[in-house]
Amino acid sequence: MGGFFGTVSTEKCAAELFYGTDYQSHLGTRRGGMATYCEEKGFYRAIHNLESTYFRTRFEAELPKFEGKSGIGVISDTDAQPMLFNSHLGRFALVTVAKVNNMEEIADHLLQENMHLSEFSSGKINPTELVGLLIVKGKDFVDGIENVYKTVKGSCSMLLLTEDGIIAARDAWGRTPIVIGQKDGAMAATSENTAFPNLGYETTYFVGPGEIVHLRANGMEQLRKPNKKMQICSFLWVYYGFPTSSYEGKNVEDMRFATGRVMGEEDETEVDSVGGIPDSGIGMAIGYSAGHKTPYQRGISKYTPTWPRSFTPSNHEMRSLVAKMKLIPNKEMLRGKRCLFCDDSIVRGTQLRENGKVLKELGAKEVHMRVACPPLIYACPFVNFAASKSELELITRRVIKDLESHSNTVTLLTDALAADQTVTVSPERLRAYATTDSPEYNAMVKEVARRLDLDSLKFSKLETIVEAIGLEKCKICTHCFDGSSFYSLEEENNNEE
Repeated sequence: MGGFFGTVSTEKCAAELFYGTDYQSHLGTRRGGMATYCEEKGFYRAIHNLESTYFRTRFEAELPKFEGKSGIGVISDTDAQPMLFNSHLGRFALVTVAKVNNMEEIADHLLQENMHLSEFSSGKINPTELVGLLIVKGKDFVDGIENVYKTVKGSCSMLLLTEDGIIAARDAWGRTPIVIGQKDGAMAATSENTAFPNLGYETTYFVGPGEIVHLRANGMEQLRKPNKKMQICSFLWVYYGFPTSSYEGKNVEDMRFATGRVMGEEDETEVDSVGGIPDSGIGMAIGYSAGHKTPYQRGISKYTPTWPRSFTPSNHEMRSLVAKMKLIPNKEMLRGKRCLFCDDSIVRGTQLRENGKVLKELGAKEVHMRVACPPLIYACPFVNFAASKSELELITRRVIKDLESHSNTVTLLTDALAADQTVTVSPERLRAYATTDSPEYNAMVKEVARRLDLDSLKFSKLETIVEAIGLEKCKICTHCFDGSSFYSLEEENNNEE
C-alpha cells in the first residue's frame, strides 16, 4: 500500500519529516523517499530501496542534507518517489498513495500529446510520474488535481510540496485517508496520524473525499470542497492501520476491540485461552477475551517488528519463511489447552497453515481461529492490497474453484489459461460463497479450516465490522468481502461535489 507524511513549519523540518515518515513504515516495504524545500537552495530529494533494510538506517546519515522548513516523505510498496517537476505551475515535489489501473492507457495518451515519460531500470511505468504529468496539464494545481480525479481508475491520494507550502489532495472517493495535524508554528498532513502524538501535533481535521487543502505554517486553506460520496477502505481498520491511528474519527484499536468483543459474545465454543496473532490480531483478541469471558494469554509472540508482513514478498518460498520465522509460539502456554487465536484476515493461508501445524506439535489440544473480517473472496481494484498476481492466490478462491469443480460448474476460460489453472466462477456463484451462513459459505469455511488443520474457523460478519467502524455502509468499501462497491465501477470517475 504505502503512506506519506508532510510538514510545513516556521523552523527547520528535517527531524520531524524523518520521524513522521518513519511512522508510515508499517504500510510499505519497498521504497522510501523524502524531499524538502529551502528558499535559498531549492528542492532536495532522496529515494532509497528498503527491501533489505529499514527507512531509518537508509536516511539517518543523509538527514543534514534535507534543509528548509517544509518537506514531504513517503513509504511506498510500489514506485520510486517523490518525483520532482518543473512546470508552468511552478516547481513541486509529489508523493502518492495510489493504485492506477489504467496506467498504460494514460501513458499512451500522454505520449500522443508529445509529453515525455522517464525510463526506469525496472522497465515499468512510474504511477507517481503519470499523476504529476496529469497535474501539470491543468491551468492551476486544483485544475490539475481534478484532472487526476477524472482520469485515474483506481485511487490516488497525494501530497505536493510547492514553493509555498504543501497541497494535500485526498482520493476522489476517499478510499485512502489524509489526516491534518497542527501545533504552534507548524502544520502536518499524513496517512497515519499515529505520527502525531510524539511530534507534538494534535489531530485537527480529516480531509474529505476529493477535498484539496493548502497547508502553510500558520494554518490550512480549503481549495476544493469534498465530494458527497465516500468509499473508504474498510481493510484500513482491519489490517493496515497502526493501533493508535484513526480514520474518519474512528480509532483502529477501538474498532478491532469492538469486532472481537461481538464475536466473543456470540461464540459458544469452549476454549481455555484466547490469543492474538501479532500484530493486528491482538486488539481483536483482547476484545474477544472480554466478550467470551476467557483469559487472554500470549501463546504466540512476535520476535521483532523488523519482519515484513508475510503476504508482501512475491516469492512463495520467502513468504513461507517469513510466516514461519517472525512468530514464536510459547510451548508452556499451549500444552494441553484448547487454544483460540484471533487474526486480522486470511489471505493466502501461508501463515496460518504453518502456525496450525506447529501449535499442535507443541502440545495444543485444540486450535481454533477467529478472523476479524469476512472471507476475502474478491481482489481489490481500488488500493494496492498485496503482491498477488491471481485471485487464485487467495485461499478462498482456490477452495471455491475446487468445490465448484466437483459440482462441474467451473468454466475454463481458454486452453492457455487452463494450463495455468485459471478458472472463472459466475458472479452469482461467488455471491453465494460470500453470503454468510449460506450452504456454499459454510462449505467453503469448513474446507479452509480443514486445509489449515484448525478445529474450528469463524469469520466476522460484514454487519459487525460496519457497526464497529461506525460509518454508514454506503461510505465504506467492502468489495473484497462481498464483491460490491456501493457505487458501481462505472461511477468511479463521476463523483461530483
